[in-house]
Amino acid sequence: MHTQAFKAHRLVAAAALAFGLAGTAVATESMPGKGIEVQPLKSSIAEETFQTELVMKALEKLGYDVKPIKEVEYPTAHIAIANGDATFMADHWNPMHADFYKNAGGDAKLSRKGVYSDHAAQGYLIDKKTADKYHITNIAQFKDPKIAKLFDADGDGKADLTGCNPGWGCEAVIEHQLTAFKLRDTVTHQQGSYSALIADTITRFKAGKPVFYYTWTPYWVSAQLKPGKDVVWLEVPFSSLPGAQANLDTKLPNGKNYGFVVNKQQIVANKAFVEKNPAAGKLFEAMKLSINDINAQNNRMAQGENTAADIDRHTEGWIKAHQKTFDSWLAQARAAAK
Repeated sequence: MHTQAFKAHRLVAAAALAFGLAGTAVATESMPGKGIEVQPLKSSIAEETFQTELVMKALEKLGYDVKPIKEVEYPTAHIAIANGDATFMADHWNPMHADFYKNAGGDAKLSRKGVYSDHAAQGYLIDKKTADKYHITNIAQFKDPKIAKLFDADGDGKADLTGCNPGWGCEAVIEHQLTAFKLRDTVTHQQGSYSALIADTITRFKAGKPVFYYTWTPYWVSAQLKPGKDVVWLEVPFSSLPGAQANLDTKLPNGKNYGFVVNKQQIVANKAFVEKNPAAGKLFEAMKLSINDINAQNNRMAQGENTAADIDRHTEGWIKAHQKTFDSWLAQARAAAK
């Protein structure tokens, strides 16, 4: 009797031990990032927080110790990630950030696999009322001082273009094109805080005044100034881009040319980190977010839901609404870790 009890006890102990080991194996498989620090970066664009947080939440589910976001502009971010001072950024624009990527060491130091968000458009727009009245369709028409003067907000006789912050990449394109299209004498590129400048632009539009601005998608501006209804995209006279983009044609398949290449947004990460962490590498490659979802979240921010708690709620809400998709990213990441 004693022996049987002892045997049974031993079996239970062995089973418990086996289960314990299996449990550890399961834990390691489901948490391949356990104990590994990750430092996310983003630019000063508040609306990039959503995309970044979504990646962070997925990394946390894989066990990574994800630090709070640090904010630096793109050129510095690329260098910091290449040097291993940070791990990833979720908003690398390809090809707009081609020079930043190359200058930081390119494929030798950085990794950018997969496309996180596609079809990011950008360009110049004016209000539809003025466009229709004066038949303005192309930015080259701003060479005419009479046309340019219509968009003069500060009284100096030149058109005021709500432009792009230094360090974003788009400012280099605008500066290059003002020279290439011979607009220096008639157009002023207004730079500073884009969010403050565009708020002022929208106020002017609502007051019925002509507006001339640069913007991009995904972003909230096109939800408030709707292209085709409130505003129109301007074409450019020919393709002309700076630096690594110099040989790119900006003409679209429909024959229109808005002066910018349609970009892909990619997650850029430190190459050595990705090689050591195949789970994270696979996650960065697998994640995909529709431009409409980003626009919708960004617009909620523009309407006042812009606190850290709001953005966290939006991100959690997106995950709940797309749970199968989110779980499939994690499954692919865990499979890559084996």
